[in-house]
Amino acid sequence: MVVDSPDYFIGVAQQALWVVSLAVAPILIPALIAGVVLGMIQAATSINEATLSFVPKLIVVGLCLILFGSAILMLLMDFTQDIFARIPDLTR
Repeated sequence: MVVDSPDYFIGVAQQALWVVSLAVAPILIPALIAGVVLGMIQAATSINEATLSFVPKLIVVGLCLILFGSAILMLLMDFTQDIFARIPDLTR
């Protein structure tokens, strides 16, 4: 693989964006769903308390971090090891 080509760096950037997407999806998607559900409940009941939407979303994000945190860290660790393994190819 030719390291000087722009395709190499575009591939690395594309892989980085994919890893970031996979890392944040297990946290953002449940938080988004919780926010929509809580927003609909607040709209139906006319309760405009800010903490009623913030605290449950915080709990959902915390639970998601507990459930998926190790998988996210493993994904990031594998990507970092892959990037570090590519460093010797950059010096050629």
